Parts: sequence; C-alpha cells; structure tokens
Amino acid sequence: MAKLVIVESPSKIKSVQKYLGAGYEVMASVGHIRDLPKKALSVSTDGKFTPKYVNSPGKEEVIKKLQDAAAKSDRVYLATDPDREGEAIAWHLAQLLALSDEEQNRITFNAITKNAVQEGLQHPRTIDKNLVDAQQARRVLDRIVGYKLSPFLWKKVRRGLSAGRVQSVVVRLIVDREKEIRAFVPEEYWSLDAKLSEKANSRMFAAKLNTTLAGEKIEIHNGEQAEAIRNAVEHADFVVQTVKKGTRTQQPAPPFITSTLQQDAARKFGMTGERTMRAAQGLYEGVDIPGVGTTGLITYMRTDSVRISEEARAAGNAYIKDTFGEKYLPQKPRYYKTRASAQDGHEAIRPTMIEMTPDKLKGTLTGDQFKIYKLIWERFLASLMAACVKNTQTVDIAAADYLFRATGFSVKFDGYTALYQESTDEEEDLKALPDLTEGQKLHLRELTGNQHFTQPPARYNDATLTEVMEKTGIGRPSTYATTIATVIKREYVEREKKTLKPTVLGEVTTELMCDLFKEIVDTKFTASMEEDLDKVADGTKTYVETLDKFYDPFMNTIAAAEKKMEGKHAKIPDEVTDELCPNCGKNMVIKSGRFGKFLACSGYPECKTTKPIVVRTEGNCPVCGKPMVERKSKKGYKYFGCEGYPECKYMTWDTPTKETCPNCGKTLFKRRGGIIGCNDEACGFEKKATRKSRKKAEETDE
Repeated sequence: MAKLVIVESPSKIKSVQKYLGAGYEVMASVGHIRDLPKKALSVSTDGKFTPKYVNSPGKEEVIKKLQDAAAKSDRVYLATDPDREGEAIAWHLAQLLALSDEEQNRITFNAITKNAVQEGLQHPRTIDKNLVDAQQARRVLDRIVGYKLSPFLWKKVRRGLSAGRVQSVVVRLIVDREKEIRAFVPEEYWSLDAKLSEKANSRMFAAKLNTTLAGEKIEIHNGEQAEAIRNAVEHADFVVQTVKKGTRTQQPAPPFITSTLQQDAARKFGMTGERTMRAAQGLYEGVDIPGVGTTGLITYMRTDSVRISEEARAAGNAYIKDTFGEKYLPQKPRYYKTRASAQDGHEAIRPTMIEMTPDKLKGTLTGDQFKIYKLIWERFLASLMAACVKNTQTVDIAAADYLFRATGFSVKFDGYTALYQESTDEEEDLKALPDLTEGQKLHLRELTGNQHFTQPPARYNDATLTEVMEKTGIGRPSTYATTIATVIKREYVEREKKTLKPTVLGEVTTELMCDLFKEIVDTKFTASMEEDLDKVADGTKTYVETLDKFYDPFMNTIAAAEKKMEGKHAKIPDEVTDELCPNCGKNMVIKSGRFGKFLACSGYPECKTTKPIVVRTEGNCPVCGKPMVERKSKKGYKYFGCEGYPECKYMTWDTPTKETCPNCGKTLFKRRGGIIGCNDEACGFEKKATRKSRKKAEETDE
C-alpha cells in the first residue's frame, strides 16, 4: 500500500512525486479545506473562544478523495507549506483524516528540490500545536473584529463595508499621509550652482554654493538674495581651497526576505506585491525545465529571515570564484543579522540551484517569473560577494567670500556591483571629478541661481508602504501584499499612477474609526497584537489569554460607539467631476453601487440621470475607428473595448498604444510575449516591442 503525501498546491504534485518515486502517492488539499463559515461569527464567546469550523465550500470532492486515499494508505504525511498557515492546514487535514495528534506525520520542504523533499521525508515530526494556535488566534481575532465592527459600519456609514484588524491600520497610514500632504505649506529656497572646468574647453563638473569662507551656513530664501550672491562671485576667481580624498566601502544588501523582494520589484519593475508573489509562488512550486524536469527554483518565498544554509553559501562562493575570480569573495564570510522580531523558521529567499542562471531559463519562465528569478538569483550571489570600494573626492572652492563644494567618486573595485545594484527611492548620481590640487584656479563656465520649493512627503507606493508595515510590525510577510490588495478592492484606497491614495470613503471611515475605535487603528496596538501572536507561536503565551486580553475591552468599545452614534449617520461627500449631466447641465458625481462606481447627476432626486464611468485609452477601434475604452469583466479583469458598444462589439485583452500601423495606419496593440501588432486581421503587421513601449504597457497593466 502506498504512502500518501498531501501538499497544498496541485502544481507541486508532479515535482514532489518525481522526487519521492514509487511507493508514494502525492495529492493536494488545494489550499484550506476547513474554515469558519462566512455567514456567522462561529466562535464561542464563553471565554474559551472555540472556533466552529466547517468544510470549505466546493471542497467536498477533494476531501472525499483524500479520505479514501488515506484509508488505503499505510502512512500519511502532511507536507503543507512551511509556515503557520501551512501548519494549520496540516492540522485541519489531520482532523478530517482522523490522524493521531501523537503521530509524526508532519514534513516540510523549504524548497521543492530532490534534496529538500527527501530531507523533509527523513525528519517527520508531530504537528506543532503552538503554530496552529497562533494561526487560529489570528483568524479568530480577525473574525471578531470583522463580524462585530463591520455591521456597525454598515449602519453608520454605508452597507457592504468591512473593517479589519490590519487593513484598517493600513488605510489610516495612507489617510494620515494624505493629510500631511494637504497640510504642507511649501517654502521657497534657492541654490547657486556653478559649472567649472580646469581649462576653458575641458570637461565641466558641478559645484554648489555651500558656506561662507568663515564656515557659516547659507540659506537663500528668495531670488533677490540669490542674485546678490551671484553678482558677488561671478567675476571672482574660483580657486581650489581644499581637496579631501578617501575611500568608501559599500556593502551588499542581504538576500531577499518577503518585504524586500516586494520593494525591489516595485521599484525596478513597478510590480504590485500580489503580482510579485504570484511569480515567486510559481518559481517555488516548480517549473518544467527542458532536460531537467519540473523543479522548484527558489526557496520558500514567505519569510522574514536573512539566514542562508552553509550548503547554499558554499555553492554560491564556488560560483563567484569560478565566474568572477577569488578577489570577488570577501576575506571573511559575511553573516547578516535577522531582526529580533523575525520568525527564523527557514531561510531567506534564494535560488535552489545556483548553476541555473537566469539566461538558461529565459525561454522557460513567464515574463514576470524571469524578472523575479533574476532579482533573487543576483541578490543572493551579490550578498556573498566582496564590497564595492569607491575613491571619493570632496573639493571646496573659494570665490569672493563664499565656498562652493564639489563631490564625486570613481569605482576602485566594483565588487558585488559587477552583478547587482539595489534600488532605492533616492538614487545617487555622482561622477568622478578631475584630479584637482589646492591653489588651482578654475574656469567658471556657468553660474545659475535655481529656485526650489520644499516638497510635501510623497504618497506611499507598494514599496514604501510595505517597508513601513515591516518596520512598524503591522502584519507579517504573508499578509503585506494581500492587505494592500484588500484595501484597494474594498474601495478605501485607490491607485493613482503608482501611488496609493485614500478615497473619500476611506477618509470618512478612518475618521470615524479614529474617533470611536482608537486602538483598532493604532499602529502600536496592532504591532503589540502581532507580538502576542508570536508568543503563542513560541509557546510563551496561550491562545485563550491572547484572545481574552482583546475581547472584553473591544466589546466595551463597540458598546460605547453604538451609544455615541445613536441616531447619527456618517455622510460620505460626493466626489464631484467635471463631466456635465446631458439632461440638466449640472456636474455629475461619482457614486458606488452593487456593480461598482458610476456617474450620477448631482441634481438628484429632481434629475435621475446616470452614466457609466468611461476610461478612454490610447488608440482607436480597428473595426470602426471610434476611441477605445477600458472595461472590466465580471471577475474584475481589465480588457479593452470599442466606445461604440453595443453597435460595435469589438473587444480585446491586448493593450492599445499610441503607435499606428505603418501598413494600414490603424492602432497598434501590445500583446503578450513582447509583441506589438495590428489587430486588423486583414493586415497582420507585427514587431517586437521596444523597451520604452514595454514599460508603458506594464504601467497600464498595473
């Protein structure tokens, strides 16, 4: 009789089966198989907080097949994902399959490779009830908040609203940032910038006004001050006063954890956290590689540990030595320190086979998978490489009573930057300076006063919001991307280009929450709850005491809020648009209904005119020539159709572009695989997308 191995995802079956060989049958639970039912609280409130689980809808056939297979097997192994969620799914499986709590049937793989799978099979253990309790505590906490708070919002704000223990804090972060931006008062300031050179026709370099000769800091508040200093120095001699040379060592960043992978993908490719994690999930679960078969290409992608195995370190070091040379290895191995609050259950995100270079996989992976794999592969290797060493030069240049400063660097040894450069929101752009000497007279080529204004704080984007969530302890690696997606889906937040902006609904709801439920939207309180869940996971706190600490104060807060808001209702202001009502000429406003947002006349109820919101895109319909508009399917997927619908029923998943076909003059469309083509079937023109057009299309896709 075969031994049964149960994984979470069907996409893992083929690769795990291959590594286990004969005598094993691999099946999938297809994610969760039991959960709290949607239409009831389903948690006892008698102080024990017992959850009342039901089989997940639609999983009847999966459960029946698993039960039949388990009954025929002489051993069952639960190989769900190596995190709290996976541990909970394993426990639910054990309950449904009537497996003993004492049985060593839990196995985990940090990667879907032959070594990892066989190693996991050799070290079975019992299900870790502490991890299960931690997951259950999170689930029950979220259920209590959702089921007690959401009905309150339905009554006092708008039907269909929901609140969440983590999502409400994230919305508040975005709302607070928007308030800072609105309250910001820009202040004028000026800079004085000189372009200098050694000779009248040699290469120029930039220097900025820094201080007076006496070392006093200069602040220029208006154009008159700037012009006065400019007049004082433009005919003066520019003489090198001091030259300071040195070296700067730049260490590589640690290998990726979940948050830093999402941040780098957002900065480099404009990818959302959800899109990044989808690609990483596919790489972890396994890709069919010609000549190799289906194999996992990266380690588990939900982690906040920067630790790597010594085996992986040795493989990476060997590759660096063979490819770049021994000088690209540091003199001493570099060990990165994982944050104290991190769950160090498994390694950082790294490639499973360092010899499987991105170039070898270019034709095998999807576009997103290739981008993410290349990032992970390069970042892991770079983390093992020698530091980059730069020659630095700071030059102070005297002119009249003022000092200008020029800074620059040149690369002495490229080190890890030969392979990878980390992205930041503020990229450094310094170039090497000429080899200047003290007392040297320079030629002034340009002298300009430049007006500036202080800038408000930037809106959050996926990268910066994920960074704040990580630093403040809100949520965990597995929840960052889904939380951002949830607050957008529930219309508390919207994307404006690549930034996150609160909606009117988000602002009204947050204001109400801050007034009535301060703790729920408090970052420190939410972070402390995460710490309590960590304590449940490590066994230093119990499931019941964690929930008990939260429940009574929360219910008292609900009661106080109900009393305070008795007979009151929070009003959501209409979002006025520039579009005029075709019937009465009044401005139309944006409303939300069962099927999403639409335009309605502000003169309601006298005028009941409504219209769909039309988002025009680039290009025109290849059938009738009318403009193309963006639409959404019932499942929320974006597609493009003719504005002339229903007279013209043309639609496509391809993205319209500004470009026109050189053969027939019609709009060209961006297709999958980096192709731009004409969608007129009689024409058929195609070409490879340029880098610029690919980037534009990716921004549209987001």
